[in-house]
Amino acid sequence: MEPLHQKTDENSPIVKHGENIRNPFKPTGAFIGASWFALLAGTVGYCIGLWNAGMQLNEKGYYFTILLFGLFAVISVQKSVRDRAEGLAVTDLYYGLSWFATIAAMILLTVGLWNAGLARSEKGFYAMAFCLSIFSAIAVQKNTRDAKLIGDKEL
Repeated sequence: MEPLHQKTDENSPIVKHGENIRNPFKPTGAFIGASWFALLAGTVGYCIGLWNAGMQLNEKGYYFTILLFGLFAVISVQKSVRDRAEGLAVTDLYYGLSWFATIAAMILLTVGLWNAGLARSEKGFYAMAFCLSIFSAIAVQKNTRDAKLIGDKEL
């Protein structure tokens, strides 16, 4: 049987830009910028929402702590998953705690919003800003790790 695509210069995984050959595994500037923008938009939006919220200071502190806890937890999960995929040693205890912390942050936010005396639109805002923040934190961590691993070296 013949392969579906024959390897040519046009469909080669190595992208050529003029005389330079770009590593296809290195994140692009656009993706790095979009990831940072999403992280800042999510976290700043969440914090502005808390600042302007009509809730008590202890409630604001709870939601802010959940955001910080969630951001740290997902970065820890991404790092431990990536380390394991690359064959680096990660203990089962740390790996399990990372996942537990991530799931705990999501559950704590869900329970807090479920029982909060906020309008549904406010609850949805906090949930979406939290999701945007933790997802983009994973992307920023991945980009940072990929860029460090590959460096500015060209093929």
